[in-house]
Amino acid sequence: MSVIEPRPSRTSQVVAVTRAEFARPHSPAGDPDAQRRLCQGMSPAWVGRLYPHLEARTRFFDDQVLAAVARGIGQVVILGAGYEDRALRFRTPGVHFFELDHPGTQADKRLRLEAIPDGLVGVTLAPIDFRTDDVGQVLAGCGHDATRPSLFICEGVLVYLDQPTTVTLLAGARSRAAGGSTLAVTLAVHAAGMDSAKVVAAANARRRASAAEPWQTILPAAAQVELLSWAGWSLDEAIDDATMGTGATPEHSLSVTARPGPAAGGPPAAPPLPRHRRPAVPTIAGHQQQ
Repeated sequence: MSVIEPRPSRTSQVVAVTRAEFARPHSPAGDPDAQRRLCQGMSPAWVGRLYPHLEARTRFFDDQVLAAVARGIGQVVILGAGYEDRALRFRTPGVHFFELDHPGTQADKRLRLEAIPDGLVGVTLAPIDFRTDDVGQVLAGCGHDATRPSLFICEGVLVYLDQPTTVTLLAGARSRAAGGSTLAVTLAVHAAGMDSAKVVAAANARRRASAAEPWQTILPAAAQVELLSWAGWSLDEAIDDATMGTGATPEHSLSVTARPGPAAGGPPAAPPLPRHRRPAVPTIAGHQQQ
């Protein structure tokens, strides 16, 4: 019987090809052309209304990496790394990047990195299935040091996971987060009072890739913050993409930073906030809950 190898994520490729168009910073030792090199041979695709959101979050996460490196953080963990280029773009002596993603995407990316001079210097690739594997165990097994502060990046990933898997993933990262660590993450949101299941269904109906890679979790901002808390993270700041000058639609996506908080409380068995509850949440930069 032949074994079907897992395929690389087409969504990850589309994001990477689109991102290669952006003007972005790089570190003194980094490769400003890294994204284009990683995208060699990939087919472009139209991303439509997601373009300004991708531009906004790219700027946010680039800034997070540069800020972490500037304050001496020596470990950057990228959860759901896809074909992103930050390990090359922001290469810095003393900084190691750990990239976790699905085996099919990781295998293809490894081949691409091997074709780039020094492409694997300062980076560790670790295959993982977020639905079944433990993030903490995978990081422990690939050389991550849980006694040193890390920047954890989770960009554009959680919308593809259900709520229990989201909490388990973030709790796994929290288990490796020493004091001084930061989580930077995107959260897909909708206005309070809407039916989350209907919002997800409508969003998937507009997406060409929904059959292969459906979105699963879009929630009010307050509910997303509660998921972070259950995973052991305390919110620092949340920025609506719409405030970043790219033309992004308000109340669709937040870029968030959080710090290690109390121990994780475990994954939710059901959506955390019934639609009739509207608890107070911290003020969000550029996005005030009503």
